Amino acid sequence: MTDGRVGRLLPACLHEAIADLLPQRLDFYEEWLDPDDMRDGAVTLAATSAVLSFLRTEGDTYRVVMDRAGTLAAEWTVASLPAWRRKLIAGLPRPLRVRGGLRMAASVARTVLHTSEVKPRVRRGKAWLEVTASLFCTVREPQRLPLCGFYAAVTVETLRRLGVPAQAHVEQCRAVTGSTCRVLVEPFSAEAAPDPAIAA
Repeated sequence: MTDGRVGRLLPACLHEAIADLLPQRLDFYEEWLDPDDMRDGAVTLAATSAVLSFLRTEGDTYRVVMDRAGTLAAEWTVASLPAWRRKLIAGLPRPLRVRGGLRMAASVARTVLHTSEVKPRVRRGKAWLEVTASLFCTVREPQRLPLCGFYAAVTVETLRRLGVPAQAHVEQCRAVTGSTCRVLVEPFSAEAAPDPAIAA
């Protein structure tokens, strides 16, 4: 993964999540998440990997920061859509909103690392997001717990903002099993009204 490129979105989301949840540690992490570099899109893969590595030493805070960063990534991505597109999506039947939300979440995952291959799948009321070459899960030693909760948080928040409440969990993680990361997504069966953020 040495030739991979990290987009602007992940460093910005990590910085904001750390500022929200670990404000006393922000100066430390800004050694790698320099605001000037983020503005210029110059945060490197090595710098981002270093941030993730140090976050893993923070215990359960890693999971909380990843959840927050994933939620922010989805929030900012949906908010960046043109108003006409948000209204169009809000008016789609629920199954199409689910599929659209999965595709949008997959797009966010691809912006994290351009070498990642992301496949959204929908079948019988359930959905999956499969990610290969996950930046979060490239570790030297097998981990006890999944490291790719960012993708689950992205998917849940994206769907919520498209008017489809859902829950998700990491079903398989490369850092744990050495194989593809897979997030299981279960949209709630009850019809949900479109989120005001979409209809605005």
